[in-house]
Amino acid sequence: MKLTTIVVILGLISLSYTLTFSEQLRKQPCYVKSDLDVQGNIKADYMYDYDSVPEEKLWNDVDGTNYLTVVKNQHLPQYCGSCWAQCVASSLSDRIKIMRKGAWPDVNIAPQVFVSCSMEDNGCHGGDMITAFQFGNENELTDETCSIYHARGHDNGYECAPVVKCRNCNPYDDCFIPDTYKTYKVAQFGRISGEKDMMAEISQNGPITCAIDATDELYYNYTGGIFEDKTGASDLNHGISVVGYGVEDGVKYWHVRNSWGETWGEKGFFKVVRGVNNIGIESDCAFGIPEDTWTDQAYHTTTDEERKDPRNDYTNGPYPTKKVEKLIKEKEYTHSCYIEGEWTEEERNFVPEQIQEMNDEVPEAIDWRNYEGKNYLSWNKNQHIPIYCGSCWAEGSTSALADRFNIYNWLTLGKTSEPQLSLSAQAIVNCHAGGDCSGGFHGQVYRYAQQNGIPHGSCEQYIAHNADDICSAFNVCRECVGPAPPADETGFDKCWPVENYNRYKSKKVRSFSGAQAMKEEIATFGPISCGIDSTEAFHNYKGGIFEEKGQTSINHIISLVGYGVDQETGTEYWIGRNSWGTYWGEGGFFRIKMHSDNNAIERDCAAGYPDVEEDYSQIFE
Repeated sequence: MKLTTIVVILGLISLSYTLTFSEQLRKQPCYVKSDLDVQGNIKADYMYDYDSVPEEKLWNDVDGTNYLTVVKNQHLPQYCGSCWAQCVASSLSDRIKIMRKGAWPDVNIAPQVFVSCSMEDNGCHGGDMITAFQFGNENELTDETCSIYHARGHDNGYECAPVVKCRNCNPYDDCFIPDTYKTYKVAQFGRISGEKDMMAEISQNGPITCAIDATDELYYNYTGGIFEDKTGASDLNHGISVVGYGVEDGVKYWHVRNSWGETWGEKGFFKVVRGVNNIGIESDCAFGIPEDTWTDQAYHTTTDEERKDPRNDYTNGPYPTKKVEKLIKEKEYTHSCYIEGEWTEEERNFVPEQIQEMNDEVPEAIDWRNYEGKNYLSWNKNQHIPIYCGSCWAEGSTSALADRFNIYNWLTLGKTSEPQLSLSAQAIVNCHAGGDCSGGFHGQVYRYAQQNGIPHGSCEQYIAHNADDICSAFNVCRECVGPAPPADETGFDKCWPVENYNRYKSKKVRSFSGAQAMKEEIATFGPISCGIDSTEAFHNYKGGIFEEKGQTSINHIISLVGYGVDQETGTEYWIGRNSWGTYWGEGGFFRIKMHSDNNAIERDCAAGYPDVEEDYSQIFE
């Protein structure tokens, strides 16, 4: 959204909210410097090699690889002053990606754990990055498929509890804490300030966090370019992550990621002049160094004491609703989120020109998690939290389409610096674009993308709930202002619909089946969505090449991101991405046998094709 529009909208919301953004932050800042004298635990020999610091370092494009994780919005589903937690989580996620050399999957540290559990900070009423890093040094952290963002904290309705750190939900039962789940930690952390040290830390180790003065000019009017405040603003009230630095037309700048969503600034990022402490950006920074918990993956094992903790809230939602309860309970399993739909003749018969020219020749194996050494996948998600929602049809299709945009931008066009894309499954659920939390049809998602476009994930936070007002502008893309609402209020009275947002469209829609067509699509354009019979055995999958005889009833939608051949047995298999969190399967992924005994996975597949400004027409000639 062009934020000049926000000024008009805010004036229409309510006379009581006519305070400017910076005035609101001064009354209730989302960065609050800690009273504790926390300097960090950096070892005495931690020193910079200043001579090796380059003139430019941009972590969104290092030798053709983008090391930045997905853009978020702290203001959804309602306002929360959690900038301090968002920038810490994002910088740690980026650094993990850097340390892992960009290998799949991205680890997206959950800001919610900080907002609910870092008691030295004030939850949705602000906090300090250094105390958040200290919390991560002293406690286990989890990813967002374990603990989804609520935009509430221990100060306004979402207090710390074992179930907050990791959660799962199934239909008709209480939610629960998984028996085991992956954990992460901060090894070292410290304060930093000044251009010289900031450049050294960023170039040698990765993004850092800094406090800034979020002025009205920055919030309302910034749409691109190098920002420079002319007023001398230095009242630190907001936290961001500095993800790089460079020089443009002779002007030195910091490259900064914000947590105000993709509709703000340069798709969630901004540049600010470097070397003069503009908006106070060089005066109060902090960083954390992740501990390597992934080489030999660290897991938390849930105890009975944690399960019985009285602070746990295991409340589940009403989904699936009664209209599909009979369909689900007639089976021996309870994981159904697919409703069969009809494909048009055009969708069934369409074959892109590039595939026609392949003459049935496809690579023996392809994996978009590691294609020529790079990961092209969008971030992992979990449809089952904060409550159960049968949105697999929306998750599998939006993930596949987002992956294809990444492939097209980063590989085909070579635009490595283009931010990783996330598409909002919640907006799809809210619009009933194929179904709702009781299940749906993935084909309709691609049709919706073709006709309307799908907003970025930071436009509409996933809440695993059907919208009361179906497909209203408010439930497709929104923004909110403070203060953070009390526990018993929604805060929606201080939110408004965003009209000017990026609509990611599909050029065409294709329905297909069979191993050959599936291979051709995956190899040529990227991941696809497919139906599968999600049996109890599949639900309990832990790893390896899955196979099961005699299962043919599709009840679940997943995304296929590649295929391969087991070198020992010669078994061909599909590589799938599920939407059940990273504690399921092989880090949220699975492999399943190709051609037979594969739970109907080759029967109902679909794909969309990114509709972009650049010439993509040759695909459809």
